[in-house]
Amino acid sequence: MVKKKIKQKKVEGKKLKIGWFSFSCCEDSTIVFTELLNDHFEEWSKVVDFQYIRVLRGKNKLEGLDVAFVEGAIASDREKKKLFEIRKNCKKLVAIGSCACTGGPSAQRNIFPKELEKEIEFLLRKFHHSDKVHKLEDLVRVDAKVPGCPMNEEKFLEVLGKMLVEFGVNR
Repeated sequence: MVKKKIKQKKVEGKKLKIGWFSFSCCEDSTIVFTELLNDHFEEWSKVVDFQYIRVLRGKNKLEGLDVAFVEGAIASDREKKKLFEIRKNCKKLVAIGSCACTGGPSAQRNIFPKELEKEIEFLLRKFHHSDKVHKLEDLVRVDAKVPGCPMNEEKFLEVLGKMLVEFGVNR
């Protein structure tokens, strides 16, 4: 009797589909995230599908995300429209850093005296900025927050761990 070798398809485990987005801020949390990737990439690449992360790749996919990590405040209608698109294409949205969580320091111009507002008005128009800067939850539902400027690394790792569990991704 001749035995046939049966090729089995290797089925990879479920991965958490994530995106990382940055709006009006100094992008310090993106730098911290990049540093965390240096330490955790091998481990994370087994359980995380990095679908939309501009610091990693030029071609990104903004569809069917499990989790969108969003850094920064929203300072223009263009950013607001992009945030709505992100929210529509993810199951969970996590606010990353102080600007995303509280609006500040990016939103400090919201409290400028009237004379200073008048002085910078031409800049707002030139760069198509809104009259006010918004924290994320002013505009969309936020499911979790990672505060800090830059973000708190331990809190980020905690939130990522919770998302892996919530979406049934085994480590």
